Amino acid sequence: MTWTDDFLSHVRQQHATADKAMFAGDPEPFIALWSRRHPVSLFGAWGPCKTGLDQLVPTFRWVGSRFSDGDMTYPLEVARAGTDLAYTVGYEVGNVRIDGGPVRPLRIRVTNIYCREDGRWTLVHRHGDFAPADESPAT
Repeated sequence: MTWTDDFLSHVRQQHATADKAMFAGDPEPFIALWSRRHPVSLFGAWGPCKTGLDQLVPTFRWVGSRFSDGDMTYPLEVARAGTDLAYTVGYEVGNVRIDGGPVRPLRIRVTNIYCREDGRWTLVHRHGDFAPADESPAT
C-alpha cells in the first residue's frame, strides 16, 4: 500500500461523514477535521479568506447555517500523500438547500491540504470556489 492509498482510505471516510453533516447544516464534524497544532487557512467559495482556527470555526459555522437538505459527494481528480503532507483536488457536487431556498445543484471546486498530526490526517488549508466557465479554445 502506498502513502497515498493509506491517506485516501482514512480521508475519504472522514470527509464522507463531515460533508454529509455540513451540507445538512451541522458543521461540527467538518470543524473536527482541522489541525489544532499547525497554522490553518481558508480561501472560501463565498469569499472569506481567513487564517487561524479562531477565525475558521465561526466561518464554518456560518457556512453550515446556510445549508440544509444536502446530498453532496466529493469526487477527487488528484490526490497525493507523503509521510506528513498530502493534498486532494476535486469537486463537491450534489444538491442542497441554501438559505432556506429550493434544493438546487451545487458544484464547488476544492483543493485541500493536510498534515499528519498525532497519527491522523488533519486539514491545514482549503481553497474552494465556484469554477468559472471554461473559455479555452475547442479542440
